[in-house]
Amino acid sequence: MSVSVTTLDNGIRVVTHEMPHLETVSLGVWVSAGSRHERADQHGISHMLEHMAFKGTTSRSARDIAFEVETVGGDINAATSFESTAYTVRVMKNDVALGMDILGDILSNPRFADEEITREHGVIIQEIGAARDIPDDLVFDMFQEAAFPDQPLGRPILGTPDTVRSFGADDLRDYMGEHYLGGSTVISAAGAIVHSELVELAKRNFAGFKASKKADPVGQSKAAYKGGEALLARDLEQTHILIGFKGLPYQDDDFYATQVLSGILGGGMSSRLFQEVREKRGLCYSVYAFHWAFHDAGLFGVYAATGNDQLGELTPVLCQELRRTMSDITAEEVARVRAQVRTGIALSLESSGTRAGQIARQMMLFDRIISVQEIVDKIEKIDEEQVMAVARRLFANEELTLAVIGDLSGVESCAKIKDRLVG
Repeated sequence: MSVSVTTLDNGIRVVTHEMPHLETVSLGVWVSAGSRHERADQHGISHMLEHMAFKGTTSRSARDIAFEVETVGGDINAATSFESTAYTVRVMKNDVALGMDILGDILSNPRFADEEITREHGVIIQEIGAARDIPDDLVFDMFQEAAFPDQPLGRPILGTPDTVRSFGADDLRDYMGEHYLGGSTVISAAGAIVHSELVELAKRNFAGFKASKKADPVGQSKAAYKGGEALLARDLEQTHILIGFKGLPYQDDDFYATQVLSGILGGGMSSRLFQEVREKRGLCYSVYAFHWAFHDAGLFGVYAATGNDQLGELTPVLCQELRRTMSDITAEEVARVRAQVRTGIALSLESSGTRAGQIARQMMLFDRIISVQEIVDKIEKIDEEQVMAVARRLFANEELTLAVIGDLSGVESCAKIKDRLVG
């Protein structure tokens, strides 16, 4: 298996992982334009563009796009994140040219018909409503906004009904003209692909992308973590709680140690939170820890959903387990999570779609492909002292972020939780 990278004259980077034992290819276009690249009046436009990508081009109708891909047994999709938008196709190896032709067409020649835009306004507004109706989705939006208030990184990716309704064809074209440029774009493929052939297809299908240098990865502004509380009283069967802290960016020296800490705390059935909160005490069904990294920031958090009359008991236990990681991590725990990470890496190499996304993001983040062995070597060097040190760095020195939906009668303040951690 080999990884190759070529930069086209217009700045587009083409990266492939050749996996000749496969019969399919996962390929896509990743653009450094996500919700944090939007001005306040553009809130949600990256996601709107994702929707509109499949609504017709100057030569294909929306039906044509779907039928051409599915006639050869393929599938096409897209996704918007805070820092990028991806448009992906998976096809048999003999249909790569078709996949690239469609990806190039939807991103170079979008029609943006008024009737399709109006229709998609309604679809996205329904999507926003659905997210607001699901408490374990909404609480994460509240969490992000409390952590990064009054800045793009704190705004929900979907936008608001008012901003979405305001977008017309000219707005979409202007945004694409500003952000969908050569230096902002990575074309990535994994599977039964030949690198030189993909490069030629990229030259042919993406010649219309304007040449540019690499895009500013942080969008409108650098992230400024603030922290704070976001509480919403709702009559629900469960109360959803998130306790969070300033995390670390991808490039931080402690990034991998933070991932190990997340695994020890709440990365599976053997994790401390699962064992203590669910198995031993039966306080909730769902509990886990997570670490989200961005170019220049991060968020570390613990999520749980518990019965309304059990929040008062749950919060001290969560704090107890967080506090314990600052001084009590065992070599056995670190070894177990290292093994989980190694297995996760191995599994990712068995999925062409996952691998195509990995190498695309690595190019956008680091301007190079990070080998599997390099990642494994970094993980293997982590010991319990480093994990405890990063726990102290996260939990002892920064403002909390607290988001809760449900019965608020048992909610403790950020100050109270902070006191439980370091008081």
